[in-house]
Amino acid sequence: MNQIIRVTREFTFEMAHVLWNYDGPCRNVHGHSYRLFVTIAGVPVNNLQNPKNGMVMDFTDLKAIVLREIVNVFDHAVVVSRDFDQEKIKMFRETFGNTVVVDYQPTCENLVADYAQKINKNLPENITLHSLKLYETAKSYAEWFAEDNNPPTPLKGT
Repeated sequence: MNQIIRVTREFTFEMAHVLWNYDGPCRNVHGHSYRLFVTIAGVPVNNLQNPKNGMVMDFTDLKAIVLREIVNVFDHAVVVSRDFDQEKIKMFRETFGNTVVVDYQPTCENLVADYAQKINKNLPENITLHSLKLYETAKSYAEWFAEDNNPPTPLKGT
């Protein structure tokens, strides 16, 4: 069988953020219990000699990528935009310790796009990142889908 199968692994982490120049309560430092669902797609290995036979990708290997690129970086961190005044960023670092400065407003939408990029560049060649779903609260999440972000390449001559 050469059918494409999707597999998903869930990750959880605690993170605080503050939204620069925002007009609501999220302009204050506050935290969330994030849930990240990572869905990859590929054809399961079909080789009796391969210890990964029947797997699209070993969940342990996917876990290692997501832990290294996302959870170990963002868990129990305060995430702020580089656009903040440098004195405030210094204060965040002194007050909170683990402060991650990003090149974007750290909204759920921008975080999920950043996470997709970080995961994508670490996946094996035969595996594609299908989607991410990042819950910021129990009822609010942002999604990233490969089909929305990787438009098909037009055929030559068309």
